[in-house]
Amino acid sequence: MPGKQVVLNRFHFVVALTVLLVTGMTLRLAPAFADEKTPTKDTKPAEKTAEEKTDLIEKNPFPNRPKAPSLDGGKEWLNSSGEITLKDLRGKVVLIDFWTYCCINCMHVLPDLAYLEKKYPNELVVIGCHSAKFENEKETDNIRRAIQRYEIKHPVINDSDMTVWRKFGVRAWPSMVLIDPEGNYCGHLSGEGNREILDKVLERVIAYHRAKGTLDETPVRFELESAKLKQTPLKFPGKLLADEPNQRLYISDSNHNRIIVASLDGKLIDVIGSGQIGKKDGDYKTASFDHPQGMALVGNILYVADTENHMLRTIDLDKKQVSTLAGTGQQARFRSAGGKLKESALNSPWALAEIDGVLYICMAGPHQIWSHKLGSDEIGVYAGSGREDITNGPLEASAFAQTSDITVDGDVFYVVDSEGSAVRKVDTKKNNVTTIAGTSDLEGGRSLFEFGDKDGIGDQARLQHPLGVLYNKGRLLVADTYNHKIKSIDLKTNEVKTFLGTGKDGNSFNPIEFSEPSGLALVGDRLFIADTNNHRICVVNLQDNQVTEFKVQGLTLPSLPEKADDSFAAAADQTLNVSAQTVAANSPLKISITPKLPVEYKLSPLAPVKFTFQSDTGTPETLLKGKGTVEGNQLVLELPALKNQTGTWLLNLRFGYCRDGVGGLCKQHSAHWKIPIQTADGSKTTEITLPLDLSQN
Repeated sequence: MPGKQVVLNRFHFVVALTVLLVTGMTLRLAPAFADEKTPTKDTKPAEKTAEEKTDLIEKNPFPNRPKAPSLDGGKEWLNSSGEITLKDLRGKVVLIDFWTYCCINCMHVLPDLAYLEKKYPNELVVIGCHSAKFENEKETDNIRRAIQRYEIKHPVINDSDMTVWRKFGVRAWPSMVLIDPEGNYCGHLSGEGNREILDKVLERVIAYHRAKGTLDETPVRFELESAKLKQTPLKFPGKLLADEPNQRLYISDSNHNRIIVASLDGKLIDVIGSGQIGKKDGDYKTASFDHPQGMALVGNILYVADTENHMLRTIDLDKKQVSTLAGTGQQARFRSAGGKLKESALNSPWALAEIDGVLYICMAGPHQIWSHKLGSDEIGVYAGSGREDITNGPLEASAFAQTSDITVDGDVFYVVDSEGSAVRKVDTKKNNVTTIAGTSDLEGGRSLFEFGDKDGIGDQARLQHPLGVLYNKGRLLVADTYNHKIKSIDLKTNEVKTFLGTGKDGNSFNPIEFSEPSGLALVGDRLFIADTNNHRICVVNLQDNQVTEFKVQGLTLPSLPEKADDSFAAAADQTLNVSAQTVAANSPLKISITPKLPVEYKLSPLAPVKFTFQSDTGTPETLLKGKGTVEGNQLVLELPALKNQTGTWLLNLRFGYCRDGVGGLCKQHSAHWKIPIQTADGSKTTEITLPLDLSQN
């Protein structure tokens, strides 16, 4: 239904879902399209009695819904080998997530989506629709790196012109649209924190369409962007902290879930954290983090913003022990004033700084600054009403927008508000907040959309989603992240100037280019920069502004346990029996399968062909390893010779097939055969041919 716009008030959808969940009553929402008749179904089911029809309608959570608009109109598809249509998705429950990668609320939705994808792996397909806020976010390569950084495993549309956004009538980030297995639009929800309600709705929709026979539970697979990511010692490093007295640099190796300690001449001192995602306390090797960001050093204690655990952690550098300081490990879903350290849920702590025994925390989720007096058992809001905006004034009346870094000058600290593209000043003696670069106090939240790349004084300057800030001798250095630059601000005049970077996303040193830098640290005349998307640390000699790469000698990838592959598991009644085969002894064996596939589908040369071939005795020495390939319309498995090994062999095979062989949505199939095999010295047969009919899938 290209060009049509779905109009369904979120309030009506939420009320309807509440009725469904609380009372179990039938939903009878009006069609979203006032000018549309009730849609006809693409496939005609078997005729049912009037009583059966009434029963089905009563059980349908979303009866009489209109057809959903198409997904076409995006610039490009990611995490997919090609475009995906709603026709491809027929039989699946589809959840479209409208997001933009700068948005903290959108980040908070991702764990909920991952939970639902894991719970309903064969029934649900999530489609991310990236409808950008910032200009930088419209670029496909930048979205690709965000997908890799956030470890997203579902397809994503680059909806740079907001075409799909407008079709579905979306008005806010994040929003989610539900489409049933027959391609019907059900409704939408906005905001975060909807895991439970979505889970209940999916449960009902899946149960209904499974009973009706309109649910397709064939596994699917996608070409993930993570497969294109090179393995590097650092992975999307976030924040930096310099310890000049001890000649150390601390690096948040965020996507390796660990903290790196290096000497200032590049020698590896310690790795803190196993690399596994978790919140385990303990020694350096066993402790775990979840995408840590900012740090603060007080004496021999390193404080860490363990961002995606929604916790504050402490590291005793003498005892080499990691402990939990604050947070429950669960995200605060509602605005909180704080309380006891380990009883108060936090919300995406991002950066830390200490002044006179008080730890100040950039709490990105609720758009606030929190504080904790070291040694006490309390944590709470220090500044910010919680409203997302750029508003000056007294601490409690001020407003921030995704506080992302903090730096100290005496009794004053400075904060970057990434969503407001502004630099703020907080005076701990005068207890007020002002803005020194970027706009503020504009009506209707317009400050959140005043961004760009413009040098100038105060509110005439423009930044684009800055993530880093650092005080240095009467000036601030700012990681102007989405402009791929480092800028400076003269604190006497509030003049903003470009310091380093061409503004072009790149990795050159001549001229110097960055890719979304986000962390800064300073020792003497050496400025360290976390060049996040380039997976590197740069160091600038401030005497001549020459830039080089700071490499940590001896740093390697974390050693993580391999994940078990349970994809070949099958019930006994799913095994296909084959007549006895006689093959040549001591000759390489080939097994070929020519699957009969559904109309419009072909074998995908991009999908891996995985298999195991082993005697039913299960002894390790009978497990034969070989190579599986796609050759035209055949699957070809090449195996070493069977040496007089007569008996029954088990073949477990997994492969993919796509629309026209290269479609964005590829279905997966696991097949299992029990093959009696006899070897004979005189036989000339070296190939076994197996049938497989998937035409009805």
